[in-house]
Amino acid sequence: MKLLSLNLGRPKAVDYTDQADGVTGIDKRPVDGPVRVSAPGPKGVGASGLAGDAVCELRHHGGDHQAVYAVAREDLDDWERELGRPLASGMFGENLTTEGVDVSGARIGERWRVGSEVVLEVTSGRIPCLTFQGHLGEKGWVRRFTAKGAPGAYLRVIEPGELRAGDPIEIVHRPDHEVTVALQFRASTTERGLLPQVLEAGDALHPEALKHAREYVEKYGGDVK
Repeated sequence: MKLLSLNLGRPKAVDYTDQADGVTGIDKRPVDGPVRVSAPGPKGVGASGLAGDAVCELRHHGGDHQAVYAVAREDLDDWERELGRPLASGMFGENLTTEGVDVSGARIGERWRVGSEVVLEVTSGRIPCLTFQGHLGEKGWVRRFTAKGAPGAYLRVIEPGELRAGDPIEIVHRPDHEVTVALQFRASTTERGLLPQVLEAGDALHPEALKHAREYVEKYGGDVK
């Protein structure tokens, strides 16, 4: 398991974002590093956890619980076959393109050591938006991406440090619940009846996902297995 590509974005004016100033940082490109990784601060104030990486829409992106976004190269390869076009690492707006890691199969609260210093913790799956669709240039992309159910993972920074492409990735903690990124994503999008089960992940969940699940259970009930 390793960090195949480390990707950063720069602010770019586009015609497909609903960001007020029409600027997005979703177009991320590989860099050699090293790149400093640290907790950026609360959502709405903090942006990316990677130094030099642009997050322009702070309402929905960035902050401590979405400090880093990871996508498996294997998932990009699968989409390449389905779409019939090449997808460079970073094309999904991910900071980390991994190799040998089941990113969407990771459990909420799972911790990865990347390189010799950095420890990251999985918080949630990525919900697709129209900016993502415009960046890909694929009609109906939000629907297709959601149906696939392999969203990649947002991570918070537990131990800061420096990263570079080629760093090894080691799973140093795997919780004993069964709430994976993929399950949490389905619960938040297409299978809301799974939301009670999502609560098993507890405070390791992204706070917004945890609030969503608790509100569902309060309104509709449901057993937490």
